[in-house]
Amino acid sequence: MTTQRQAALKGIVTPQMEEVARDEGRGTEEIRAGIAKGIIAIPFNPLHKNLKGIGIGQGLRTKVNANIGTSADYPDVSEELKKLKAALDAKTDAMMDLSTGGNITAIRREILAACPLPLGTVPVYQAIVENKMTVDGMFEVVEDQAKDGVDFMTIHCGVTFESIGRLKKQPRLMDVVSRGGALMMKWILENKTENPFYQYYDRLLDLALKYDVTLSLGDGMRPGSIVDAGDQAQIQELIILGDLTKRAWDAGVQVIIEGPGHVPYNQIEAQIKMQKEVCKGAPFYVLGPLPTDVAPGYDHITAAIGGTLAASAGADFLCYVTPTEHLGLPTPEDVKEGVIASRIAGHCADIVKGVPGAREWDMSMSKARKELNWGKQLQLAIDPVKAKAIHEKRKGTKGLGGEGLGTGDVCSMCGEFCAMKVSSEVLRRGGA
Repeated sequence: MTTQRQAALKGIVTPQMEEVARDEGRGTEEIRAGIAKGIIAIPFNPLHKNLKGIGIGQGLRTKVNANIGTSADYPDVSEELKKLKAALDAKTDAMMDLSTGGNITAIRREILAACPLPLGTVPVYQAIVENKMTVDGMFEVVEDQAKDGVDFMTIHCGVTFESIGRLKKQPRLMDVVSRGGALMMKWILENKTENPFYQYYDRLLDLALKYDVTLSLGDGMRPGSIVDAGDQAQIQELIILGDLTKRAWDAGVQVIIEGPGHVPYNQIEAQIKMQKEVCKGAPFYVLGPLPTDVAPGYDHITAAIGGTLAASAGADFLCYVTPTEHLGLPTPEDVKEGVIASRIAGHCADIVKGVPGAREWDMSMSKARKELNWGKQLQLAIDPVKAKAIHEKRKGTKGLGGEGLGTGDVCSMCGEFCAMKVSSEVLRRGGA
């Protein structure tokens, strides 16, 4: 089997590259060249049936990922399938199954079968739950998940003796907040053995190559508090991931780099640019970032604030954050709120980056607002369902006089004093 990257390097345009080019309004050669350079990735495991090709990387629309998954307290897959539907309805671009409860393999297969978008996992979660935390056991889990059709995997290769040593040298307020990163650090220190995914990285590359799994090199040392951002452990891990990126590319494997985390607003742009430099322009996948720690219940808003700046500075892939981040498992409604918030952040950044169609979307909305064309406004809304519900509940009155624009009522905010209606009418009449 030829991977997307191998095909790109040979000058071959795959059907998935063509699909991404159509969706993005780009040329197929631009997509192929981006994959060959490593600045674009298309997570696409051929064993994942009915999968849509999604491009992530430089020059493309900022993508959004939604996390779902069971826990020991809530092992019911039916609830996760509801969350999957909520995320798909909200137009997420990718999903991750982070299940740690119930029959993890059966749950993953159900989610894969229902998910037409790239699906990612964190294999070490299943390894720890099923007591497979041996070198062979961890690689067995990776291959089992790849055989099921998982498209991208978060592997915490950069949690090593070296990065742990940096953490000890410069202690943190929040230590290690990445679940996968903490599990790998525990294993390394208790076994007094190097991270298998780092020590035997070539073995990992062989599996990724065999199934065309995109490696999402995990940020196990990401800061969980704004006061820990940019410390030695975070930077050392990033340097390691930069080296591993080149090795993956040489092997024909696609790579995405994961990033922070909790980062003060004034550090976000510099951190994104540093990552892009260290990791040679590989697509960058960020959790937020969250520029403040004090907004539980509103962290989807916090993440959108940080995500807009991060994507404007070059981040390519935003992992959503829900209102329940730091508090508990999300509901389907929380999932929707998280996806929409991240999509807003990504779209704001796409306007800045000049992504084709981004500015035009806003111009169409502005035109519809000027015309008081409510049907068009609702159609163009990033969340048409919520916009329509609010408008229907709080409808306004008819416009001034009989010479309105003929496209609908004014809203209840301004009523007869609607600025757009008044200004359009007076300008059309030639009033002073």
